[in-house]
Amino acid sequence: MTENELSNIIIGAAIEVHKELGGPGLLEDIYEEALCLELTDRGLQVARQVQVPVLYKGRPLKKPLVLDVLVVDSVIVEVKAVEKVIPIFNAQLLTYLRLTKKKLGLVINFGEIRVSEGIHRVVNNL
Repeated sequence: MTENELSNIIIGAAIEVHKELGGPGLLEDIYEEALCLELTDRGLQVARQVQVPVLYKGRPLKKPLVLDVLVVDSVIVEVKAVEKVIPIFNAQLLTYLRLTKKKLGLVINFGEIRVSEGIHRVVNNL
């Protein structure tokens, strides 16, 4: 399955979670857990709070990078529950993509009235 096909499934799952939980107002962890359950129910392999070692000039740093959600070891999902997505969220996700050598990530903001307006695709051109 391609990253684009996965992203369509992830977006559909996010819309379902938002609809089921009744829109904005909950903590990110709640949306993240519900999204992982929905993605698993749709037959996808999902890892939550994935720790990724970070190297500096070939040496590992003590503090790992922590990804909110990694879907089928291909697409990184950053879950937010804020009033408005700010550009730093997309830049942060691009850094995660570069460090993990992944191609596609999604910032999903469940804090929007319509979650579809809070979904941002971030692409790493490698």
